[in-house]
Amino acid sequence: MKNSVKAEIYSILERDFILEKPKDKNLAHYATPLAFSLAKELKKSPMLIAEEIANKFKNSKLFDAISINGYLNFKLKGEFLDDLATKALKLDNAFGTNISNKESIFIEYISANPTGPLHIGHVRGAVYGDTLARIARHIGKDVFTEYYINDAGNQIDLLGVSISLFAREALFGENVQYPEKYYRGEYIEDIARLALDKFGKEIFYDESRNLELAEFGKDEVLKVIKKDLSDVGIFIESWASEKALYDGLELTIKKLENSGEMYEKDGTIYIASTKLGDDNDRVVVRNDGRPTYLAGDIVYHNAKFEKNFDHYINIWGADHHGYIARLKAAIHFLGYDENRLEVILMQMVSLLKEGKPFKMSKRAGTSVLMSDILSEIGSDALRFIFISKANTSSLEFDIDELKKQDSSNPIFYINYAHARINQIFAKAKKSPSDVINADLSSLDENAKNLLFEALLLPEVLEDAFSSRSLHKLPDYLKTLSASFHKFYNENRVVGASNENEYLKLFSVVALSIKVALNLMGIKAKEKMEH
Repeated sequence: MKNSVKAEIYSILERDFILEKPKDKNLAHYATPLAFSLAKELKKSPMLIAEEIANKFKNSKLFDAISINGYLNFKLKGEFLDDLATKALKLDNAFGTNISNKESIFIEYISANPTGPLHIGHVRGAVYGDTLARIARHIGKDVFTEYYINDAGNQIDLLGVSISLFAREALFGENVQYPEKYYRGEYIEDIARLALDKFGKEIFYDESRNLELAEFGKDEVLKVIKKDLSDVGIFIESWASEKALYDGLELTIKKLENSGEMYEKDGTIYIASTKLGDDNDRVVVRNDGRPTYLAGDIVYHNAKFEKNFDHYINIWGADHHGYIARLKAAIHFLGYDENRLEVILMQMVSLLKEGKPFKMSKRAGTSVLMSDILSEIGSDALRFIFISKANTSSLEFDIDELKKQDSSNPIFYINYAHARINQIFAKAKKSPSDVINADLSSLDENAKNLLFEALLLPEVLEDAFSSRSLHKLPDYLKTLSASFHKFYNENRVVGASNENEYLKLFSVVALSIKVALNLMGIKAKEKMEH
């Protein structure tokens, strides 16, 4: 819709312009302040220029142009909106798709250590990453998703130790001395019992088999992680093992050496990351020959960039902010364009219940688990709330608010709009296919504005994706649902002389709600449960 409007305006004005969307749809659907920027050039008042430009659109089939206080305002014609509505309904679930730009995008998200179940800190990135991928695919991008498994290093060794010590203490009644940091929670007990069944008691006492026990524990944790994700409709295409990638460490180090931006000091190997904005040069290989965490990330990103995607997106927690400069420096030194890597940071989440901090699960040990939240509010509410606010802001919500079956609960309110439209069709004893050819060119102003709002979905999707502001999608759904409920409460539909026109209008509203919810991983309800 917006692209058609811009093309029509450009064909007449033959110059660039800014197109805005006024808040008051009764005033205009779109507007441009072009006359103000032309005032100095043409040495005329903006109001006079706007009036002169408006006259050029008298024969437009798309809209009426009106000059108001120097702004050029465009009100879309009913015939144009009707044509868009018919096309949208024919597209059905493909409404809002775009095949003009097949940019390839590699999205890496979650990538939590495989040492325990996903907790609340991971959920935001999980839902954001999956929703971003869904929207990107819908608007025509070629998307590949990956989870980077941090399965090399001390944390995996510690997982094996934690399982072993727990088994000896809880299963065999021994007094054991735990290290200062170790993994705890009911999931450790589950793994210990499985390991006992598989390997026997001896594995918990044989230090030489700790790695074997740790690998077993890691695999069991990954099963839990994958189940938690599948329970909310998240399926990641590739699971890349850090440990497996270490075969490429030597070649990657040589590539860095060839850049001339590596140096050795006191037996320690650094990259000169300060040359590209980092606070300090960073260690890649310690003086005892062990690679750092950064070295693993460099190997991983070298492997990613070898796949030659157009764009790479990493979704990280906010505490990784200081890590971006050093990684981008390394990518540059490897010979790649570091600007092809985009890092999106997720701010913190805090959870309330009855206005008080949500209690941690004993199964987690130290965190609120993703599965805990899921069991409290369900997949739909979880997915909705975790992209309901900009990722650049911290998120706090009360799970009891999301259990309410009234308009105060946004996911209920939106689903009610979709279900209500189904009920209206049932009452009218018609289906959307019965009214697809109804003529909406003569809709009254309020109905036309509701139709305009419903047809904004493709524009909202493009904006949400390009700005990475996914909260614009739930915001749009809340606004559209409110507009629909208000319109329906103020107008007779079933049995009215323009029943078919209103039903076609409602079909477009329902379609936009259904498609938008689907892209958020939520299935729109056909009827509300009581």
